[in-house]
Amino acid sequence: MFALSGIVLATFLGLGWALSPRNRTAAKLTNFECGNEPSGSAWGRFSVKFYLTAILFIIFDVEVVFMYPWAVLFRKLGWFGFAEMAVFIGILTIGLLYVWRRGALEWD
Repeated sequence: MFALSGIVLATFLGLGWALSPRNRTAAKLTNFECGNEPSGSAWGRFSVKFYLTAILFIIFDVEVVFMYPWAVLFRKLGWFGFAEMAVFIGILTIGLLYVWRRGALEWD
């Protein structure tokens, strides 16, 4: 299996090298991001609010993912599952209200 994987890998890399175009121009070698020409230094500083907002988004996004298995098994879990999810959503709501009141969601 390892030998077969190695052969497939070598084949794909070889085909990519053999079939890829070789005409490198200055336009193709420049950095590209969102169709805009790069301007300024790449070492620009971001506000801490940017990172805080990103972390809060990830936290609440991951927590919402936990609701999908609950929704699939909603009927099997009965009232106990409903109460557990109500507590879970309540804790999330309290956390959201806390960060909202602290001004973490304000973007100045």
